[in-house]
Amino acid sequence: MGQMIRKQVYIEALQDQIIKQRARMLGITEAEVIRRAIDTQVNVFPSHIRDLDAWEREKEFISRRMSGPPVTGRRRFRREEIYEERLSRYGR
Repeated sequence: MGQMIRKQVYIEALQDQIIKQRARMLGITEAEVIRRAIDTQVNVFPSHIRDLDAWEREKEFISRRMSGPPVTGRRRFRREEIYEERLSRYGR
């Protein structure tokens, strides 16, 4: 284990109970429960750099579509047909 850095955080009462319970169940310290939770969070949701320019391009595209003329053409289906197909698929 590397160098430890002290952190102080505020948690809710239920979170405190969960940490205490998990520590007792696993036979480890509460601090170790928190460290493992952080490790799990990092592994499950890897950090990545968001492409803010891509988001700006997307917003511009949406704005252009919304400010332009309405999309012409007819749908190739009726809403009722879709509902009927879905209901028949599930045996209703």
